[in-house]
Parts: sequence; structure tokens; C-alpha cells
Amino acid sequence: MMLPQMEELLPPSAVEFEVGWRDAGGEHRLPLPEASEVEFEAGLPVRGFPSYRGQRHFPGLYWSATTGGHVGFESWLERDHVMLLDFTPEVTGLLSQPFWLFWENERGKQVSHAPDYFARFEDGRGLVVDCRPLDRIDTRTAVKFAATRAACASAGWGYRVVGEVDAVRMANVRWLAGYRHPRHGVAEGMVERLLALFSVSSPLVGQAALAGDPITVLPVVFHLLWQGRLGADLSRMLTDTTLVSRVEGRR
Repeated sequence: MMLPQMEELLPPSAVEFEVGWRDAGGEHRLPLPEASEVEFEAGLPVRGFPSYRGQRHFPGLYWSATTGGHVGFESWLERDHVMLLDFTPEVTGLLSQPFWLFWENERGKQVSHAPDYFARFEDGRGLVVDCRPLDRIDTRTAVKFAATRAACASAGWGYRVVGEVDAVRMANVRWLAGYRHPRHGVAEGMVERLLALFSVSSPLVGQAALAGDPITVLPVVFHLLWQGRLGADLSRMLTDTTLVSRVEGRR
């Protein structure tokens, strides 16, 4: 089945959106223009993830280094994308199922959609994310995504519909995520020494060995790669000889 182009699915400009969200103070609902400055990343998910015998997807909780708490996911795909958001140094806040978006369709029927994630960037920008394999977006879903895109544009937020991630890049990010906890970056003097050693692009293991026992040093290197203070080409599988270098401007 051929789906319409996303632009063809956009609701008319006269559509009025409302947003419903939760926080420690309870439940709230406002017209979108009045809620565009809400810190959704500091709120609570508007719905939970059911778990039942025989279900075909895999819900769970991901511990986020960005928030210092758990962020929910409903599938491996969502887990991968919340991990990628957590891996993005510029992201400062993150919440799953951040709000309900409400609007009326052309027949006057109320429609609702809860996007998968809301991310806040260090410059104040908001980003709304929906995760879905691109070959599983049917017409009904495409209409909801198009309406969400229009609502986000009117609120000044970015919007992405994301599918499968490059397998090699994702494997690398999953590996680095094993070293995302701050405990890997507290070795006294080690961080500064490694940043100095990798001021020139150098092979990962060989250069790290100059700072001491690799068993002790490599977790710190991987933590710095996770933080974005060290950089490498993650489109290729990480190996002993992967070239790693300091990323200027990252603290």
C-alpha cells in the first residue's frame, strides 16, 4: 500500500491542539500555545507500559546518565533511541511518554497521541521523537505523526520520526553505554592525563596503555567517549586500533 506524502497529511492550519501532561503537582491540560514553555522533561510519563504474557514487544526501563534516573521504553527500537539521546552531549533533559496531544480531525472526532520522547537541549530547544520502523507506518499512524509534526512546529519544537539505526553505530553506542555511569570518570588525575594523551589522534588501546594498566584505564576512556570528550569514528566497529582524539570544547 502506498502511503500519502507526509505533507499531504498535515491538518489544516485552523486545527487547535491541546496538551495534557503530568508532574508532581498532578495532571494538567492547556491549549498548546499556552504550554509551549512547559518543562516536560521534568514531568512524569502520561502513561505506563503494560506487560503481559505473550506480548511481542519488550518494555523496560533504561538508566539515563543525562537524568540520573530511569526512562521507559516499549521496544528494543525505543531503547536504542533513548540510548542515542542519552549519548548526545547537548541533551540535558529526557522523558518518555511526555504528554498527550489532542486535536479534532476533519469529522470532528477527537484524536490523541502520546509521542515516545521529549528531549531538552542545552540551548533550550525542545525535540519530540516518535519511534517506529518505517515499513510499519500505516496511514492512520502517518496521519498522527503529520499532526504531531504540525503541532511541534507551531510550538517551536523539533520533531523526528525515527526507525532502525545503523547496526555498527548502535553496537558501538551500546558498548559505550556500559560505561556511562559517572563512577567511571572519577579516577583522580586520570581524566586529565587521558585528555592530554589523546590530544593527537591515536590508537585506542596503545595510547591508553601509556596511562597505566588497561584494565583500569580503558573504562575511563570509554566513559570519556560516552561523554563526547573523546571522539572516534563510530560508523566502524570499535577495535584496539580505532583512532581516538580529544574533542575540543567539551568539558
